[in-house]
Amino acid sequence: MKRILIMGLPGAGKTTLAKKLKDQLQQTGQTVKWLNADQVRGLYNDWDFTETGRLRQAQRMRELADKFVTDYVIADFVAPLSQMRDAYSAHYTIWMDTIQAGRFEDTNQLFMPPQQYHLRITDFSYQIDLIVKALC
Repeated sequence: MKRILIMGLPGAGKTTLAKKLKDQLQQTGQTVKWLNADQVRGLYNDWDFTETGRLRQAQRMRELADKFVTDYVIADFVAPLSQMRDAYSAHYTIWMDTIQAGRFEDTNQLFMPPQQYHLRITDFSYQIDLIVKALC
C-alpha cells in the first residue's frame, strides 16, 4: 500500500484533488481509500487545532491508513509543519500551493512550506491523468 498525502492551506483544493485522484486511480483498476481530515476529526470529535492536536490528527491519519489493504490511501489534510507530514509518512506528497493564505489566520502563521515533496501544484489547471501517471 502506498500512502499519498495531499497537503496545503485550507482552500487550496486538497479535497477536490483527492476526489479526482481517487476516481482516476480507480478507473485504472487500482484499489483506493480516501481519508479526509475533517471527516476523520468528526468521527473522533477532535477539533483541537493546537500543534499537539494537529500532530495527533496526523498520527491518527497514518494509523487509519495502515489498516487498509488497498493499492493507495489518499489523505488530504493541511499538515502545516514537517513533524505532521513526517507522522503521516507519505510515500508520495503532493503540495497544493495554489493560494497565498487560507481562511484561518492561525493556520497561515503556523504553515511552513514543505522542503520535500514529489509534486507541487501551483494553479488549478493541473491534468489529473498526468498525476496518475506519475504515481503508477
